[in-house]
Amino acid sequence: MSISNTIKTIQDIMRQDAGVDGDAQRISQLTWMLFLKIFDDREREYELDSAYQSPIPARLRWRSWAGDEEGITGAELLSFVDGQLFPTLKDQEKMLGNGNPRGRVVHDVFSDAYNYMKNGTLLRQVINRINEIDFTSSKDRHLFNDIYEKILRDLQSAGNAGEYYTPRAVTQFMVDITDPQLGQTVLDPACGTGGFLVCALEHIRKNYVKSHADRRRLQTSIRGIEKKPLPHLLCTTNLILHDIEVPQVIHDNALTRRPYKDYDEADQVDVILTNPPFGGMEEPGVDQNFPQQFQTKETADLFLAMIVKLLKNGGKGAVVLPDGSLFGEGVKTRLKEHLLSTCNLHTIVRLPKGVFNPYTGINTNLLFFTKGEPTREVWYFEHPLPSDRKNYSRTRPLDIKEFDPEKEWWNNRVENEYAWCVTIDEIKARNFNLDIKNPNTVDAAHTDPAVLLEKYRKHQDEIAALRANLRNELEKALK
Repeated sequence: MSISNTIKTIQDIMRQDAGVDGDAQRISQLTWMLFLKIFDDREREYELDSAYQSPIPARLRWRSWAGDEEGITGAELLSFVDGQLFPTLKDQEKMLGNGNPRGRVVHDVFSDAYNYMKNGTLLRQVINRINEIDFTSSKDRHLFNDIYEKILRDLQSAGNAGEYYTPRAVTQFMVDITDPQLGQTVLDPACGTGGFLVCALEHIRKNYVKSHADRRRLQTSIRGIEKKPLPHLLCTTNLILHDIEVPQVIHDNALTRRPYKDYDEADQVDVILTNPPFGGMEEPGVDQNFPQQFQTKETADLFLAMIVKLLKNGGKGAVVLPDGSLFGEGVKTRLKEHLLSTCNLHTIVRLPKGVFNPYTGINTNLLFFTKGEPTREVWYFEHPLPSDRKNYSRTRPLDIKEFDPEKEWWNNRVENEYAWCVTIDEIKARNFNLDIKNPNTVDAAHTDPAVLLEKYRKHQDEIAALRANLRNELEKALK
């Protein structure tokens, strides 16, 4: 049975349990159990080093209570999970008291996790299904992507995924262009399920890791912050599966961790890759963490201010932002002025509609900038839709190969039908409105009326010819 089918079977079992109400709870239930199984499988590898110490008490490790398919079940299993497992893993003193950094990882995952299942027999059935997956096997670890994609689709169906998921091709393109390197610290301050972090990790590992010392150095280079428990759990699990022994993913809101003014050079990083939540509003008081000129309740705006603050001089940023951030006024204008005066916003890639379907239809842009010198000009690249479609969709998403035109143009910049350049003086004259249309394409609304009329006549002639052919075919058929 495939992993996807295994997960479907697990969710079907959960549907029989009166305690699990809806997709969101089923997904939450599944993910904490997968985490413990994956953590235990990885611990079997860590234990090859005799010095390894598990942060989880022996009786609470997955192998001890869940590993035997004939093990405890029914009321005894429920009593154990609700009365011993969760209270201990949620207990900060017990999990953090011995100073084991892995203890914090487990505690943070379980701080907002819950056991929703009320039927211990069904819970045992779910556990036994999970045990069919061997996460020490490179094949099954690779196939975790199937689980991951299914969970994301189910999250979207449950109405919870819009802010978590960035299309894989977009993530890959932003990482390829930004090119994070070994020794650089990479941060996603709104990391969701960890797409950017895993992609950056694999990029560095593939291109720059050559030795065991390099692998150890990479362990502390990838950092994330995520305020919501379910994506935080998924991100942590994903990084563990990608060989990060102690994921540095903070379970918190990056906008409220501390006041903006309290961040200093020690907090700054080399690369920030992120798709901050947009279209949302922060709760009252969050904006008070920021300087008055940046105060707003709009989440994406506050994140942009924070991103600029957290980059080192010479650091690179790559950020997904909606069209509204480009043309908005008020605080948005002040933020753009700040960005352009402290960073070189060298490129904006304008994405077509549908790239983020089915999560959102909002038009989006990819902003690439380097901190430490002001912007003198901004290059725009309008990403073209393939000629065979009018939109992207879940069944026909954006493919990484479609970014080849940008990659070929990137280091040899000339204006063409997709690319154009705007000086900082022009942008200032527009009051920092960055929503600048492609001047190299002709808007049909401004085409010469005589040209439009000729096109219309040709179109009508084509229709008439098609009708005549159809009539002739019908007459032949009737004869």
